Amino acid sequence: MKSRYRIQKYAILGIFLGVLFGFGVCHSTQAETGGQEKELKIALLPILDVLPFYVAEAEGYFEGSGFKITAIPVASGLSRDQLMQAGEIDGMLNEMTTTGSFNRKGVQIKILMSARKAYAGSPLFRILASQKGGLKSPTDLAGVSIGVSVNTIIEYVTDRMLAAEGLSRDRIIMKSVPVIPERYQLLMQGQLKAATLPDPLGLSALAAGAVSIVDDSVYPHYSVSVLSFSVKALKEKGEGIRFFLKTWDEAAGKINADPAAYRPLLLKKIRVPKNVQGGYPVPIYPRREVPDSEQWADVMTWMVEKGLLTTPLSYEQSVTKVFIP
Repeated sequence: MKSRYRIQKYAILGIFLGVLFGFGVCHSTQAETGGQEKELKIALLPILDVLPFYVAEAEGYFEGSGFKITAIPVASGLSRDQLMQAGEIDGMLNEMTTTGSFNRKGVQIKILMSARKAYAGSPLFRILASQKGGLKSPTDLAGVSIGVSVNTIIEYVTDRMLAAEGLSRDRIIMKSVPVIPERYQLLMQGQLKAATLPDPLGLSALAAGAVSIVDDSVYPHYSVSVLSFSVKALKEKGEGIRFFLKTWDEAAGKINADPAAYRPLLLKKIRVPKNVQGGYPVPIYPRREVPDSEQWADVMTWMVEKGLLTTPLSYEQSVTKVFIP
């Protein structure tokens, strides 16, 4: 009887120690991750630049990191910027002009990696003329109102490309048409003689009869989109951000190695007009790089000229390579 009692006693003690040990392991793991899986929220526009995110998601690259990687779809740059300003997101796909605007009164966000840039045959932006206007070359645009989103990367790229093509600054005239689909329609109807459009809408306009004036594949150093994260997120979620950039880069490599394999996913996630869906080329994506200091300095010069900044911002304060995989 006593022997049976001892067996039961030690069995109960063993179970208790096992539970206690298990709790200790569980508690230790939770302490390391803050008690629960952390979430990393990234605002993404429905544009070609974000395809690596959806490839990483589809390939299961985000699993097992201890971080929940969440895409926050946004319809416009304004919506994206408002979310970042309110602290509702950790990171976003944006441009150097946006980063400059955020940091004009103090560093709020930092560029960590380039997301997309122009390559030969794969532009980000095209300056196009209406088929009804008879305009064929950059010099034909002297004194002509060009539809753009003012104070944005689109105006910057338009300004720089036309100046590089020989137009004097006083002959480059911009007309504010911030809604891109509206700008497309006005161009195709001939109500705008010229406009700058991002691909794939730019290629769609070209296929529908618009005239190509110049695109940024000729001047690739002017066009680059970036992945930026808040300073707060860098401090609190650095490990997750490193993991996210690593998976983004791996996905970019997969796309570059076999672009056609990811066309169905591109057409599912990205807005591509019907008239170019059939043969639209999947773009090339940069790997493990950031915009260089000369690119940043030129954007800063332009923003000061436009009155968007009072003085140029430091490259080192707004751009860092330390999180690149």
